[in-house]
Amino acid sequence: MKQTCLFVVLTVGLTLLSGCNRDSKPYEEIRPVRTEIARAGVGAGGAGGADYAGTVTARREVQLGFRLGGRIVERAVELGRHVSAGQVLYRLDGRDQALQTAASKSRLDQATMDYNRSRELKNNGFVSQSNVDQTHAALDVADAQYKLAANQDGYTLLKADHDGVVTTVSAEAGQVVGAGQPVVTIAEDGEREVAISVPESRVAEIKGSSTFDVKLWAVPGRHYSGRLRDMAVDTDQATRTYAARISIINADDNVRLGMTANVYLPTNTLQGMPMPLTAIYDTDGKPRVWIVDKASGVVHARPVQLGEVHGDRLWITSGIQPGDVVVTAGSHLLHEGERVRLAESELNRP
Repeated sequence: MKQTCLFVVLTVGLTLLSGCNRDSKPYEEIRPVRTEIARAGVGAGGAGGADYAGTVTARREVQLGFRLGGRIVERAVELGRHVSAGQVLYRLDGRDQALQTAASKSRLDQATMDYNRSRELKNNGFVSQSNVDQTHAALDVADAQYKLAANQDGYTLLKADHDGVVTTVSAEAGQVVGAGQPVVTIAEDGEREVAISVPESRVAEIKGSSTFDVKLWAVPGRHYSGRLRDMAVDTDQATRTYAARISIINADDNVRLGMTANVYLPTNTLQGMPMPLTAIYDTDGKPRVWIVDKASGVVHARPVQLGEVHGDRLWITSGIQPGDVVVTAGSHLLHEGERVRLAESELNRP
């Protein structure tokens, strides 16, 4: 009797298990992805008219300082004044230098007399030629020392190297300065530039532009042509941007130092459909994107032709149609025919 009951229980259990196995389905992972709907359009190079604010500066700004140390007795220049080449800007106390020059002159005179005397004695047979050579060498040393002291007399006057405008004055009369210490900055006359800061995503765009449109806030309605002259190879530690200089080709008298300027990129027309760079994946050197079938939620790879890159957007010239749902994040994890689930933010997009 017990064996019969045990057999019945086992039979019922196996029947239930077999029934469960017939009804169960294999587990299918549905991967979440972010997508974007393709939209045809025409854009402008530089993300639709990007501009950069900057300040008008001189092509060259030179910091000037004395070639020797001393006490300033005169400041003959004012901030913002225009100066000419050779104009005296500062003067040091030159009394000590004058004494050194006088002492050098005395040593030169003495060396000259010694040399002449030795030559006379040599001609009369009282000294040898070696004595004459020694006095001649001493004369050369004294002459060099005098010329050096005479040159240093001129170093007590600080003069402008070129015509320009004084932009910084950093020393006053009565102040003691060292050799080489900057005391004045002069912005030289001539070419004017606009100093701007460029984010790293726009560096290639700036370098690829041959001309720029420059406008001054103080001169409305006036347009100037510009060109890239220089761009830093490293970013600023504080702003993490690249410093660039845009030369103003046709600057006139209205362009003055310190003015606020805006630099505009040329508007190169772009055709196609812009997509994030993350939408592209590459297999065997052939760029593709994943297209999501709206009805089934299955992805299919589609080859595309790529256009220009501007910032973090890439223009696709062929391969996709307006309205296509393109995977923009997670594309490297997908395979052909896989079902995906759109992110919440994409479900209600038109």
